[in-house]
Amino acid sequence: MTEVKEVHNASDSHDVKLTPFNVVRYVASLGLLCFSVAIVGALIFTGNTRVAKDANPWVAIIVCALAIIWLSMIEGQQASLVGLPPVDPDLYKDSHPITYKNAALAFRGDNLDRYLMGRQFMVLLVVFVINQCSSPLDPTVDVLGLPDGVKFVFLDIGLASIIFTCILGQLTSQVNASHQMIDYINNYFALFTLYVAMTVEFSGVMHSSYLIQNILSAISGKPIQTNEPPKTGFTFAFFWGRVLMSLAILGFCLAVTLVALFNGDTSVSVKYPSISPGLAVFLLFFFMSVVGMLEGMQIAFFAVAKLPADQRGTSIFGKKTCDLLFAGNGQNLPGFMIGRQLTVVCSFFLVGSFTSLTIVPGEGNNIFGVSDGAQAFLNYGFQGAVITTILASISWQLAASAYPIAFLNNPITYVLLCVALFLEFTGLCAGAWVLARVQKKVMGFQYDEVYVGTPEERIENDHPDREFPSDMGHLAGGGFTGHVCGSHDALDGPLPHSKDALEAKRSRDALEAQEAA
Repeated sequence: MTEVKEVHNASDSHDVKLTPFNVVRYVASLGLLCFSVAIVGALIFTGNTRVAKDANPWVAIIVCALAIIWLSMIEGQQASLVGLPPVDPDLYKDSHPITYKNAALAFRGDNLDRYLMGRQFMVLLVVFVINQCSSPLDPTVDVLGLPDGVKFVFLDIGLASIIFTCILGQLTSQVNASHQMIDYINNYFALFTLYVAMTVEFSGVMHSSYLIQNILSAISGKPIQTNEPPKTGFTFAFFWGRVLMSLAILGFCLAVTLVALFNGDTSVSVKYPSISPGLAVFLLFFFMSVVGMLEGMQIAFFAVAKLPADQRGTSIFGKKTCDLLFAGNGQNLPGFMIGRQLTVVCSFFLVGSFTSLTIVPGEGNNIFGVSDGAQAFLNYGFQGAVITTILASISWQLAASAYPIAFLNNPITYVLLCVALFLEFTGLCAGAWVLARVQKKVMGFQYDEVYVGTPEERIENDHPDREFPSDMGHLAGGGFTGHVCGSHDALDGPLPHSKDALEAKRSRDALEAQEAA
């Protein structure tokens, strides 16, 4: 009976209330999702996507579906792993043994940062795979007899792929994993994904990001948070050897992309022949900058969320940004996250068009004289995933973690915040809330407080959350300053870590409530 009451209370705290406006948005979004899936499926069966052409349509359908499923786990696992570290693992060790295995690996030393580094590249790589499965090679090919304008918006620009990628591959899992962290990763699929992310980081492909981290640390004077001793001997040499290797890989990927753009040998030249090579290069870095700003904004917003209001912005635009973002109880913060997701994925798909090549292997035109096999691989544009991960994602996140107030004061931040909130208001991805409810029901997910209580309850039961440096997990975007396990507050508030601190906080809250009345 107690558990039923707890579940009911948790639902009241977390679930979105149904209103006529929300119902309309849900129905419209689900209808748009169905249309997007149908039109992309029809496109694939015309053989007019890269994977459908090189293999066959059924392979493209299967690969696309598997990529969406894996992306949903990558996104959901992140929400879980950046929220669970403060919680005593003994509280869920027996009830959720696989979650405990995930936590034991991820929270050892600096493994969480390693996971987040590898996971960031995996997201880009999987999205690029979806792009190669679902984006048209020839925009003139007929699809279901649709008008050219509809094909241009939904297929050439990629709105259809963006919609089903965001809803099915990202937001649905994020909605559930943000408040059902313990259940979400209690499976071997999550454990496998964690090992893959750790392996990707270990490979060293992304290690040039660590060089950027060290440079920003030296410039800003902020030490790099670590739970491990300084690297020495072989460990030191192996680490910096991988940094040099990563710089070489990044340089090669940039060279391939820029040469192909200037020669007109990319998909963007086929889709949009009116775009000149010079403009194509400009647009590539423009869209990468949009991704970078949105990634950095996410870090900056969470970094200042718990600061007093008068310390959040030091310029007119900084204050306007914070007034809009933190209105009420911070409801615009999750709204920004949804609109941001749409904008970032859209930019990913557009970047994919600029980095996938159209050079036919075996005709003597292979870029830099590489082998036919290497040229066929480069045609898929995965070098764009390397470039975007390092230069348009992780670098900007690191910069924002070092200079969060500077990001807030940037007028472009305010403009992008308004754009993101408008996209969320349109309800394009509102169907994710419905699908999240379905997934929760089918999978039997429970809110975290059913298993471990709220942060306040854990204190009263002598299992207070552990304190972590605020910089930890900065590569996560939300990091430890995102959703707190079992919390009902949109901003999660300043959390106490002892019974005395809890009582003091309650007294302050009561006093503030009296003054407000």
